[in-house]
Amino acid sequence: MWTIIPTAEIYTTPQGRLFDQNAAKELAKEEELVILCGHYEGVDERALELLHADCYSIGDYVLTGGELPAMVMVDAISRMVPGVLSNRESGETESFEGSLLEYPQYTRPETYEGLRVPEILLSGDHAKVDRWRRDQSLLRTMERRPDLFEKAELTKEDRKFLKKLREAREDQG
Repeated sequence: MWTIIPTAEIYTTPQGRLFDQNAAKELAKEEELVILCGHYEGVDERALELLHADCYSIGDYVLTGGELPAMVMVDAISRMVPGVLSNRESGETESFEGSLLEYPQYTRPETYEGLRVPEILLSGDHAKVDRWRRDQSLLRTMERRPDLFEKAELTKEDRKFLKKLREAREDQG
């Protein structure tokens, strides 16, 4: 006899809801997850009907099986589980938090192969560093994923910075 344990069932399929950071946060709240991975043509439709699984996709492309999407999802979900990361803030300040891409990261040494860490990061002025990081997130998002601005929560300062960026680009032709 099978014992039913309350779990969230997930089926990895290109036909599912797009798996994103918000989905990872939602699923991290579940006590247990079961991820069903189809191969080639998927799984028998009757199994899906019986499971009532939530369907998730990691992108608009097709793979040979659901194992790789499952691994991607497990990694993203795990980061959101309290205690998995040693620094709680790490999971909160990554790309896609607030629907923006993350700012550039720098480490030591201050100069490497002639490239320097931006002076503002060495200044010790935390408010200016925070503003620089936010501006860099806005810039990266504009350059690489402008579609994310549809969901982004922008401040008055953010809008002002983006306006300056757009005007500078128009001036450059």
